[in-house]
Amino acid sequence: MSSTTTSSTKSGTTKGGSGRPPKQIHLAAHFPGVNNTTVWSDPRAGSHIDFSSFVHFARTAERAKFDFLFLAEGLRLREQGGRIYDLDVVGRPDTFTVLSALAAVTERLGLAGTINSTFNEPYEVARQFASLDHLSGGRAAWNVVTSWDAFTGENFRRGGFLPQEQRYSRAKEFLATANELFDSWRGDEIVADPEAGIFLKEARAGAFVHQGEHFDIAGRFNVPRGPQGRPVIFQAGDSEEGREFAAADADAIFSRHSTLDAGRAFYADVKGRLARHGRTHDQLLILPAATFVLGDTDAEARELAHEVRRQQVSGQTAIAYLEQVWNRDLSGYDPDGPLPDIDPDPGEHTIARGRASVRMYRDPIAVARQWRERAVAENLSIRELVIETTGRQSFVGSPATVADSIDAFVQADAADGFILVPHITPGGLDGFADTVVPLLQERGVFRHDYTGTTLRDHLGLAHPDSRRKAENRRAAS
Repeated sequence: MSSTTTSSTKSGTTKGGSGRPPKQIHLAAHFPGVNNTTVWSDPRAGSHIDFSSFVHFARTAERAKFDFLFLAEGLRLREQGGRIYDLDVVGRPDTFTVLSALAAVTERLGLAGTINSTFNEPYEVARQFASLDHLSGGRAAWNVVTSWDAFTGENFRRGGFLPQEQRYSRAKEFLATANELFDSWRGDEIVADPEAGIFLKEARAGAFVHQGEHFDIAGRFNVPRGPQGRPVIFQAGDSEEGREFAAADADAIFSRHSTLDAGRAFYADVKGRLARHGRTHDQLLILPAATFVLGDTDAEARELAHEVRRQQVSGQTAIAYLEQVWNRDLSGYDPDGPLPDIDPDPGEHTIARGRASVRMYRDPIAVARQWRERAVAENLSIRELVIETTGRQSFVGSPATVADSIDAFVQADAADGFILVPHITPGGLDGFADTVVPLLQERGVFRHDYTGTTLRDHLGLAHPDSRRKAENRRAAS
């Protein structure tokens, strides 16, 4: 990510484009795992397993009136050279378990979790999210993802994996099937009339039948309709298929585009797809992930950011990252020395199993050539190159500068808000909540308090009309 510290206005009179009133900013908090973002070695860092860490993080986000807390989830520990990639070893408890427990210690904060559509079943996932929505009073959200590699598939009975087009085909039908299950209850079936001896006024409550390419199920869905009707649906994907899937079915999409120009292009592209799905501009939110470093001054923040990047990318981490591209054992190389003069091994069997870099660098020979050219031009060592190529903090500066930058991004239609990823957990969000949020509130672009009780309320999303959508699906089929 590129640093975006450019200020917009310095007062509380920020306006959106074309003279419109300022957009309201959406903020969420991502509790990261142990990875190249999290500095787990920092003395301030806490456990990624103890429930107290999740409680601290969630309560900070709720105190700051954030929309939701987000948990990502992996279905297998990734490997490198046949060994567990130790920066991913978190031992994090199951997502549903954590979110359900957090529902008991928070009141308004949305609870969003990543659940895979490739290796799960619609009935099971729908039942879990409907239950979470009830337990939380309407605060559940589902990040629908697919799994791309056979390495992950080995953990499951079906095994293997699906080609990309089939992954999204399954995901689309998975979500449609789950929605049919949510909609199998209208919400008014339970009357519980002791005098009449009637509990349900509709004998067919929860009945469903689905026959499709990927799923052929029929029966009764046993969780009544939740407070939100359906959980809020998130999607994370930058491919053509991912963007189209989000435009058709998601309530919000995660974005990795953190520069102003790239953000505006992505925003315009995805929002521009909505009309052909019968949706309006405000029915899909664009929420990039964003890291940040705060200091008393911009200069201090820049110094801190430099130090954080060196903590995030140690010499050992730099070599491990380079191995993912070179597909070779590079343990003999000095991380403070030049890049290897040998070329990557473009073999089919990668040493970095399950790593996203396998997909990111599909032509490792070309990547190595580009990196060598940059390293020579800028006199960069292996570690310095990895620091430069693996991203940097999205927002760096004093609280005022960061507030300016976030507001400028949103008002310029490069995003509708941000999912903040602190580099220290669980306390890394505290400074942002205490210093940046009040400045956004002074500008009138972020809430002083929650005005609703559900996550749909926080995000400005309408309650789904389940009966109308069910009728439309039946007519289309």
